[in-house]
Amino acid sequence: MRGFGGRLRGLGGPLRGLGSPMQQLTTLLLRACLGAVPIIGILWIFSVADRFGFAFTFQQAIGVVLGLSIAAAYLKYPYGSQAGLLEIALVAISFATWFWMSWNFEDWIVGMADRTPDKWVPGVVAILTMLEALRKACGKVITTLVWVMIVYAFFGDILPGALEAEVFPPTKTVLYLYADNNGIPGLVLRVVTELVLAFIILGKLLEVSGATRFFTDLAMGMMGHRRGGPAKVAVVASSAFGTISGSSVGNIMSTGIVTIPMMKRTGFEPRYAAGIEAVASNGGQIAPPVMGATAFIIAEFLEVPYIDVVIAAAIPAALYYLVLFLQVDAIAARFGLLGLPKSELPRVFSVLISGWVFLIPLGVLLYFLFGLGYNPGLSAMYAATSLFVLYLLKIRRLPSRAEWANFIFGSGENLLPLMLIAGGAGVVMGVLNASGLAFQLSIILAELGQSAGIFWMLVVTALVSIILGMGMPTAAVYIVLATVIAPALIEIGLKPMAAHLFLFYFGLLSMLTPPVAVASMVAAGIAGSDMWRTGIVGMQLAAAAYLLPFLWAFNPALVMQGSWVAVVYVSLTALVAGFLIAESVITWGDGGLARMGLALFYFAAAIAVGGSTIWLGAESPLTLLAAAVGAVVAFLARRSGGVRFRERAL
Repeated sequence: MRGFGGRLRGLGGPLRGLGSPMQQLTTLLLRACLGAVPIIGILWIFSVADRFGFAFTFQQAIGVVLGLSIAAAYLKYPYGSQAGLLEIALVAISFATWFWMSWNFEDWIVGMADRTPDKWVPGVVAILTMLEALRKACGKVITTLVWVMIVYAFFGDILPGALEAEVFPPTKTVLYLYADNNGIPGLVLRVVTELVLAFIILGKLLEVSGATRFFTDLAMGMMGHRRGGPAKVAVVASSAFGTISGSSVGNIMSTGIVTIPMMKRTGFEPRYAAGIEAVASNGGQIAPPVMGATAFIIAEFLEVPYIDVVIAAAIPAALYYLVLFLQVDAIAARFGLLGLPKSELPRVFSVLISGWVFLIPLGVLLYFLFGLGYNPGLSAMYAATSLFVLYLLKIRRLPSRAEWANFIFGSGENLLPLMLIAGGAGVVMGVLNASGLAFQLSIILAELGQSAGIFWMLVVTALVSIILGMGMPTAAVYIVLATVIAPALIEIGLKPMAAHLFLFYFGLLSMLTPPVAVASMVAAGIAGSDMWRTGIVGMQLAAAAYLLPFLWAFNPALVMQGSWVAVVYVSLTALVAGFLIAESVITWGDGGLARMGLALFYFAAAIAVGGSTIWLGAESPLTLLAAAVGAVVAFLARRSGGVRFRERAL
């Protein structure tokens, strides 16, 4: 063993100083697993195996990738203080069982009816190891849901009424989940591997190459000197970087560490600094052109090109950020918060000269994605390749070993929870569809909607989305709700795109909604703020996001599902309503009964104007009159708020 430890130490810097030979071995295994996941994904997206004459099915590739992800979870989240023999044994077992499925998939798929022990016994072990890895990496809530669905798959036939399931023999159920393209190695894992993985790699490369700093400096140069400048920088920088990263927490950790301290320096109370950054970063998942991982899954569920989802999400995303920007400006105007001196800010021209290389890959992405209509994953890989080449030309050297490690292993770490969530989602979707539960629940919910009304059906759906999202990632929440609730929403009259985006938005808003509010919690940690107070501020600043989905549910023109006249009318009225919502939230924050009454008036005006295309008709010219009246009210509100200056800090 001493000699083996010496050989490991001979591998050099990455393992030197990591302690005992066991620690070195587990670290080596972890890095091998984390590094292999993005590398295999890149090879798959570029169809390297096909180019060399090796034909593999997707299930064969994903079995290996999922096995590596499960193995990495045991090593990254050990049972004790550090990984040991138990974790190594679980690594070997989990990888072997998933590799066994990959190796035999082509033979099994034509002989699935022959359910011999060499098929279902490894399947049982593979599913159990995946569920335990999911618990370790993603928590108990989503794991409990998956376990409930598995129990239902085996014993659902004893339940009464509409909940009674069509139950298969146990061995058939195991093989269905283990090796069927409607089970674990199915739709969600395909989306994560072929699409999301590429954007994770692109986002990580942008982070490693310094693009985060570029976007922040650019926003600082443009907005930093204006009133409330650092807060406006947070909105601009987080929206720009968020369109690429698609991760709320990653966005906060990238831009928030710069913008939050600057906001506090110019007078923003910590809870406001954290709340602004949390809301701005959370919007990255809804901001085109990239959006978050869920957007790709929406396209797969609806069986539409990804560009259709991007187009549908464009107007709501623009309104989301515009209302946030208006609220930031109103806060700064009302409380006299100034920007930073120009002498302390980077020059826009200098920033563009030094970082222009980060703009070209975005152009490449948009050209291949929308200009040529390429697959989103392949488009992202072309953009990443161009960024890598330009970055090498910029630094005029090869990346260091530490830079390579940060990129490769960092990409693997970012992909790890997504892979495991996708595997768990495969179980949920497989059981819901095979047992008939999804169909039965959709019928029940559709009947509820028809009896109680569409509005109350939407309210219940929104609450369920937020509650589930408090313990599950956005993608997992969407997958469950899209399978069960989306058909019911469509049955009661919603457009498919409007229904799926409704579920997406409210699943995402759980990141800002207490008591969990993960995005607000992370931002509060950076700002040194109370998490609860930050969460309340975040909800106030995201007020428009809680209302917009109801608007497009009743008028889908807001998500580009209607005539151009209807799209223009609903966009205009929603814009004016956004101004009024911003004034309502800021006026309410002033306190006092009179100010609260005025805030309620502004909010009621916002609802009246924003919903005018519903009450008056999607193409009624009277909506323009409502917008004009609302604009006058918003102008007078902003003017009175700007004049009224109060000498107190936020």
